[in-house]
Amino acid sequence: QVQLVESGGGLVQPGGSLRLSCAASGSIFSINAMGWYRQAPGKQRELVAVITSGGSTNYADSVKGRFTISRDNAKNTVYLQMNSLKPEDTAVYYCNADLATGWASKPNDYWGQGTQVTVSS
Repeated sequence: QVQLVESGGGLVQPGGSLRLSCAASGSIFSINAMGWYRQAPGKQRELVAVITSGGSTNYADSVKGRFTISRDNAKNTVYLQMNSLKPEDTAVYYCNADLATGWASKPNDYWGQGTQVTVSS
């Protein structure tokens, strides 16, 4: 059993900052990419940022220069530092991990339960 548990969401004023965390636990053999997605009401889920096991990163154009993704491989944890937040960043943020549960297992996608981020004055 694998669990991804997010934390750090909340209500913040425009221009403010939040830091999201996501810890993976359970039967984990190896983790490849980890990432953050978000889904606003009435919209499709979209990629926010992704980081490989080697530390390479990729960001959605809408968050470049404002958000930073990082990970601690020893803790199986990924972070998303969000600065200069805008009302359009309001969404449920989901953690994702591409991981294998055994040495002979193919990697699969796992998702967290989501954490709400609301940017409003």
